[in-house]
Amino acid sequence: MNRLMYSMLFLVGGLAACVLPASSAEPSAFAWTAEDAGLKWGPCPPFLPQGCQIAVLQGDPGKPNADVFFKVPAKSKLPLHWHSSAERMVLVAGELHVTYEGQPKAILKPGSYAYGPAKLPHSGECASAVPCVLFIAFESPVDATPVE
Repeated sequence: MNRLMYSMLFLVGGLAACVLPASSAEPSAFAWTAEDAGLKWGPCPPFLPQGCQIAVLQGDPGKPNADVFFKVPAKSKLPLHWHSSAERMVLVAGELHVTYEGQPKAILKPGSYAYGPAKLPHSGECASAVPCVLFIAFESPVDATPVE
């Protein structure tokens, strides 16, 4: 099995356990903070830093339009990778430095919005002394593929 398939299967399989209760109808309105005890955090793909976690906020990560919290430990680096989906992101906590291929480094602070096009390689660093928490809205199923 190639790395792409492994990353996709690991991420979708691992996140499936974090999905909110399934329902055939549109869910009721709800709100989350990154500290809510009711969130179900799951592991990130193994190429990401140890201690990295993901919580599904809405949707099914194996289908289009899932929203997640992505948490990485303080002072950790995110290696070069890409996603099949575009990402719409808002930093919730910490300070995250993100560099998309061909673009200058973006320094995100809480409340910062960032957009990442599908399949554009990028890397990052949680530069703060506290974990970085990023809200990410994925357009396509959630995946992450390392660039070798």
